[in-house]
Amino acid sequence: MNVITDVAAAPPDDAPARGGLPLFVATILVGSFLLFLMQPMVARMALPRIGGAPAVWNSAMLVYQALLLGGYAYAHWLGGRPAQRQRPIHLLLLLFAALWLPVGLRGAGELAERAPLLGVPLLIGASVGPLFFAVAAQAPLMQRWYALSRPGADPYWLYAVSNLGSFAGLLAYPLLLEPAASSSAQGRLWAGGYALLVLLVAACSLRLPRGAASAGDAPTDRSPAPPLRRRLLWVALVAVPSGLLLSTTTHLTTDLVAMPLIWVVPLGLYLLSFTVAFAERRGAADFVTAVTPPALLLGGGFAFAGNADHPWLFAGLVLLLQFLVAVALHARLHALRPAPDRLTSFYLLMAVGGALGGLFCAVIAPVLFDWTYEHPLLLLAAAALLPLRALAGVTEPIWRGRHARFLAWALGLLLLLVAVVASQQFARIPQEAVAVATVLLSFFAVLAIGRRGPFVSALAALMLAWGGAAILRVSAEDGRVRSYFGVYAVSTSADGGTRTLTHGTTVHGIQRLGAGLETRPISYYAPPSGVGLALTHAPALFGHPASVGVVGLGSGTLACYARPGQDWRFYEIDPAVVEIARDARRFTYLSRCLPNVPVRLGDARLTLAREPAGSLDLLAVDAFSSDAVPTHLLTREAFRVYARALGPDGVLLIHISNRFVDLEPVLAAAAAAEGWAALVRDYVPTAPEETAGYYSSDWVAFSRDPAKLAALAALGGPDQPWRTLDARPGFAGWTDDYASILPVLRRPRP
Repeated sequence: MNVITDVAAAPPDDAPARGGLPLFVATILVGSFLLFLMQPMVARMALPRIGGAPAVWNSAMLVYQALLLGGYAYAHWLGGRPAQRQRPIHLLLLLFAALWLPVGLRGAGELAERAPLLGVPLLIGASVGPLFFAVAAQAPLMQRWYALSRPGADPYWLYAVSNLGSFAGLLAYPLLLEPAASSSAQGRLWAGGYALLVLLVAACSLRLPRGAASAGDAPTDRSPAPPLRRRLLWVALVAVPSGLLLSTTTHLTTDLVAMPLIWVVPLGLYLLSFTVAFAERRGAADFVTAVTPPALLLGGGFAFAGNADHPWLFAGLVLLLQFLVAVALHARLHALRPAPDRLTSFYLLMAVGGALGGLFCAVIAPVLFDWTYEHPLLLLAAAALLPLRALAGVTEPIWRGRHARFLAWALGLLLLLVAVVASQQFARIPQEAVAVATVLLSFFAVLAIGRRGPFVSALAALMLAWGGAAILRVSAEDGRVRSYFGVYAVSTSADGGTRTLTHGTTVHGIQRLGAGLETRPISYYAPPSGVGLALTHAPALFGHPASVGVVGLGSGTLACYARPGQDWRFYEIDPAVVEIARDARRFTYLSRCLPNVPVRLGDARLTLAREPAGSLDLLAVDAFSSDAVPTHLLTREAFRVYARALGPDGVLLIHISNRFVDLEPVLAAAAAAEGWAALVRDYVPTAPEETAGYYSSDWVAFSRDPAKLAALAALGGPDQPWRTLDARPGFAGWTDDYASILPVLRRPRP
């Protein structure tokens, strides 16, 4: 018996529950909306308390995945109980979880800071674990109840409704809730939504049949159990898009467009892919499934390629490809779905697949790879799972004959050989040969559509030719370091004159090479910059050997401003950056200027809070890049930490050069609220300074001693004087309880 055909073709019995359909839809929408509202909300609450260390976020994601798995497992277990027993059990669980309202952090804060791998799961579990668990069970359980209340109906389209609610919750938090309400108010609003959910679930429970057993409880009534191979395929069809979601986000924010909040786009597309793939009307899903194989060859071929000249174009292609692949794989998953009586086990295995995909990208890949190789590997896995149809009238005749197997192997090997030529791995190959090889490679790749082995080989060959070989060569030469924060590349210019540390599209340090040049600070830290002036004239400003702290190590450029007798220390969250800066084969700022300087590892705000009061004269904060603004370092509470660490006449400098975020209103509000005087230096290098490697930069200086700040401002010169901060009327600034990046986003600079 073909289970799926029987399910789809079963005549609907509208009489029992047609009136209850809107109720189930509303319940599923509210539950999914609350679930995706909770995740960023709790993360926002936890940031000031436990910092932003990589172990913190990886632990948090694993906790969410574990709770989701637990919720689905509970729904599977409860769905097998008699219908009338399900009602009191689930309502009691919802009422028990309500004891954790309103949403907030509870306990384990100290342990979470000092031992995040253990403490963060305990903190999140103690704070919202029961709530997340109970709400996570809504989507599969309500679909099961709908199937019980309406025998013969196919409930799977309600999963599309669930993901629509998740998508709405995802957008609602950064766009609506976070800008409008403090964290404490957000927790109370979420509690109101939870109360509505409990009422809706109670109403849905009244639709359950009144018999002692649910439909399909008797073994003779159950559909045949799916074979192990099919269940493993379910897991794979979810694991690949789940992993591709994270790998696309990493690739997008690191190598293409480092813009705040852009992570919302791939996650939103991932959720929408379920809505398309599980919809009742199959037209859109069938169309996407048909166009995805050629699109994967084109877009996946550029998986290793970045393009600084057209980043938005490449970003659009990457996002489109992620959506197409996710829809196609999820549509195949929908086609392989079991009968409704096995619905909860189906969703449980889907949750397992989602967790495995996230685990691979968030935990395993950063340990195994020095580049984001998980992204092309997942695209190759997608190629191995996609439904493939030969292009009618073009490639279909090729794969009909009895020699098709031999032809498949021959074409696969030919593709890889041609890719080596097209990738220009051998300098003696004429450019004409490279051009011909590239054309042939594209032609053979199109022929490969319709046969899985050649199709996967074609995609691998295109990846190798269009940038993959160069990426692999850098890995072979040990030119990269990867951590949970990202991929750092150290490159030397073609003329051998400079060495650069980059994280995707963001420059973290540059050093000039050659006698007498290696100890000269350049880029954003040049002598005429705000931080350069302050550090150069620190002896005059403070009248004694200054104590200097720097948040953000980079390549260690600022170390070469150190003078004899001064006490320096760096604060760095990423051990990989420390490894790079201390390696004299890469950069020599530290080894030549401050070889034994202490580096405090960990989140800077938490580390500074443990420093002796008044132990610093000058603190430079350089922890911002275009892709991530650590808001917890710019709140009023953070400024109190800085005030405690600095002496009464100490100077705080914050680097705010940023293409996407205007941080001046944030800092102006914090300065006004906490009693700091503040000035900005907008440094623009002259033509000779640009030749020397100086970059434009914006540094803001703060002090609670206006005279000290006036002395610093006198050092700027008449051509580019310091100026006052631009305050925004009505903008209250950021606190640990309220910090939205949305009001300060601006258009990218050209």
